[in-house]
Amino acid sequence: MTLDIAPHTRESPDYRDAGLVFPPGFLIGSATAAYQIEGAAADDGRGPSIWDTFSATPGKVAGGDTGAVAVDHYNRLDADLDLMAELGLEAYRFSIAWPRIQPTGSGAVNEAGLAFYGRLVDGLLARGIRPIATLYHWDLPQALEEAGGWTERETAHRFAEYTRIVAEALGDRVPVWTTLNEPWCSAFLGYGSGAHAPGRTDGEAALRAVHHLNLAHGLAVQVLREVVPRAEVSITLNFHVVRGDGDGASDAVRRIDALANRAFTGPLLRGAYPADLIEDTGGVTDWSFVLPGDDAIIHQPLDFLGVNYYSTARVRLWDGVSPRERADGHKSAGGSPWPGSEHVEFLQQEGPHTAMGWNIAPDGLEELLVSLGEQFPGLPLVITENGAAFDDEVTGDRVADTLRIDYLRRHFTAAHRAIERGVDLRGYLVWSFLDNFEWAYGYSKRFGIVHVDYATQRRTVKDSGRWLAELVQGHAIPL
Repeated sequence: MTLDIAPHTRESPDYRDAGLVFPPGFLIGSATAAYQIEGAAADDGRGPSIWDTFSATPGKVAGGDTGAVAVDHYNRLDADLDLMAELGLEAYRFSIAWPRIQPTGSGAVNEAGLAFYGRLVDGLLARGIRPIATLYHWDLPQALEEAGGWTERETAHRFAEYTRIVAEALGDRVPVWTTLNEPWCSAFLGYGSGAHAPGRTDGEAALRAVHHLNLAHGLAVQVLREVVPRAEVSITLNFHVVRGDGDGASDAVRRIDALANRAFTGPLLRGAYPADLIEDTGGVTDWSFVLPGDDAIIHQPLDFLGVNYYSTARVRLWDGVSPRERADGHKSAGGSPWPGSEHVEFLQQEGPHTAMGWNIAPDGLEELLVSLGEQFPGLPLVITENGAAFDDEVTGDRVADTLRIDYLRRHFTAAHRAIERGVDLRGYLVWSFLDNFEWAYGYSKRFGIVHVDYATQRRTVKDSGRWLAELVQGHAIPL
């Protein structure tokens, strides 16, 4: 791929600006998830998660890869923390593995698991890095899935119990908590399309999971407010920036926006599920799993909203005759992540694309941030994930990932432009700190600003990592 990626000082039409200064207090760091990096899947009392089971099932993950070893972060903690400090990261968003704390998702606490996260938090604080703890990043204890998983209301209550355990153990040192990461993926990819663990392909199950994840969030926020009243509390959503095409474009956009975005922002931030979502999915479920009082539990005040953004989507109503396009950016696994909207198709978009096949659209990030600022005035935003996978090559001690630097430059520019337009954006966490297990894609996709040789576990800071370090040091987009 050949691109003209020379930066401009300001207001370039392609978002390749340089020298833009971020406001005082704007937090810049990176993020990871437990199952993707920790390894040590059966060590020190950790129980199996749905991703252990899913990835060990033939045909579910590219290359037959699993997270059993991942990048061995569990055993290389101090060295990885030193790397974060070397890059000058101001914040690190990590997730806590529920089965490392409660091996079966309920009952006895695994003290060795709590001790690991205690060492992680202490190590971050000792290096001047702000810990941001995510309580759930998809690794549901397998025992809970065997009892019904997120289709069952009881799982939400077990999550609240787990939240209390972790908050009581780490709350004196962790200033920022995120309840759930991308519940859309947990529900619709895990229970609808089958692309993610646990691999079910049932539209009603997906919608039940949506509600019980929302309920789990509300219950967890109540626990956090009680146990760590001074902490900041948030949730992270992966927003779909949806654009329409052709006749009926507005209806296609509305339907996908309801499933992708408003199924969460409605109850979380407005206090009720959107009426059009209920109507669109009426042929899939009657929503009888929503009980009186649930809306009030879910609708809890937040200190900020976590925003994950990677690309945009283009949709139109399917004519029912031509081959249906399904380029929604998610791996196909037999089911649909769009229950009730199977007559909407997702169009392939123009490049350039990342190695995931996702289009590169920094304007989509600016559009999203401004839209959220207008929809939810007074609610601060933090970009909790943004980054790109490319096919990196190691040459000696260097990874010259020019395309990733260009991607980050353009998206940091988009974030800066949103701030200039009045958006209350408080921080930006690059995904991902390390190359890692990329879910159903195994080890075939690399998002890290630090390269990992999976055979030797050797870490090499990529040029993008050095670029981010320069950005952090000057709090300005490097020239």
